[in-house]
Amino acid sequence: MGFYYVYVLQSKKDNKFYIGFTTNLDRRIKEHDEGKNISTAKRLPVELIFYEAYLSKGDALRREKYFKTAKGKTTLKQMIREFLEKID
Repeated sequence: MGFYYVYVLQSKKDNKFYIGFTTNLDRRIKEHDEGKNISTAKRLPVELIFYEAYLSKGDALRREKYFKTAKGKTTLKQMIREFLEKID
């Protein structure tokens, strides 16, 4: 049984987040780095700044959807606030 990952990338170009879901985190990050994702290709380079692993696909997809909401983005920023303070 594998994990399902929800991950957050931050663009070094505009500091904005990209929130995604995958079953293979290493492969997915490599695809982003190589410009194979249309949503991040023009915002490279990107950095993996956060991820969570789930045993349930449904749980992971629900969390991804939540992080894409205004409330979810606020929660995420609170969870990684010390990291974000270092880059300001």
